[in-house]
This record gives sequence, C-alpha cells and structure tokens, in this order.
Amino acid sequence: MPKTIKFIVLIVLIFLLGVFFISLNKSTDYNTEHLIGNKLNKIKFESLEHKKIFTEEDFKKNNYTLINFWASWCAPCRIEHPILIKLSKEQNLKILGVNFKDKKINALKFLKDLGNPYDYLAKDTSGKESVNYGIYGIPESILIDNKYIIKKKFIGPLNLKDYDDILEVINSL
Repeated sequence: MPKTIKFIVLIVLIFLLGVFFISLNKSTDYNTEHLIGNKLNKIKFESLEHKKIFTEEDFKKNNYTLINFWASWCAPCRIEHPILIKLSKEQNLKILGVNFKDKKINALKFLKDLGNPYDYLAKDTSGKESVNYGIYGIPESILIDNKYIIKKKFIGPLNLKDYDDILEVINSL
C-alpha cells in the first residue's frame, strides 16, 4: 500500500511539474499576425445612428476599408483620432468606426468635439460582435480590401508609422 501511495504522489508531482513547465514556455503576447491574409466572413454591424445593418455589400465598392474599434471613454482613442482625421481625406480608403461598449450620446459628443473621420458609423454595445474580428481591447483597427482580405491589423492607437503603412498599402493600386 505505501508503494502505491508513493507512486501516485510521484505521478501527480510529475504531472504538476509538466503543466508548470509548459505554462512557463507559452507565449502570453496578444498576437494577431495570423489574421493577415485571411478573409473576413459575414461582416455585420448595426449602425450607431440609424436602423441599418452594415454588411459586406456596403464595403464592396471601396478599394480599402479601415475598420476602427473605438470608444469615447478610451484615452488612447483620443490620441489616434488626428491620424484617423488625416486618413479620412484619402481617396482609396473609407473608414468604418465601430463604437465599442459605449453610450450613443457619449460617442456622438466625442465625434462632435474632435471631428468625425468615419464614412460609416456602427456600434457594438456589448462588445460581443467585435470579438469575432479578433478584437479584445481598443483601439484596434483592421485594414481590408474590397475582397475582404485583411491587409493589416493594428493593436493600440494608430501612430504616424501606421499612417505611412496604411498609405503604402492603399496607394499601391
């Protein structure tokens, strides 16, 4: 009996050490590089202002669409906003703003105060729809072409390097 108990304890100990070792070597980085080159399927966002649903058909005519996930309560969203304003002037690009877990009144005030760079304005009040696009925090942005292929994914606020990267892609037609 004592040998059986020792054997069971040894097996449990080896198992626990194995789990511990594996968890130490696992990367905890939030990496969505694997999404680039994939096709977005079933795009569906509810409009923030109207009773409209945005689907693939709304973006088919655009050469490129930047889907930007943002909120009025998000401080980094304020930081990236001037970049979005600059991008909104580009001919080959339309911007879909997805307001994330926010109140409509706050979102509209944010846009009134800082300017509205968005060609389309949608909402994801619960945050559940955004998870389908690999979004877990905001701001995040996804650049797609008119075949819904993901060209770039940006985690965190857009900066001047991201701006240049987006221009390089959209002007490569």
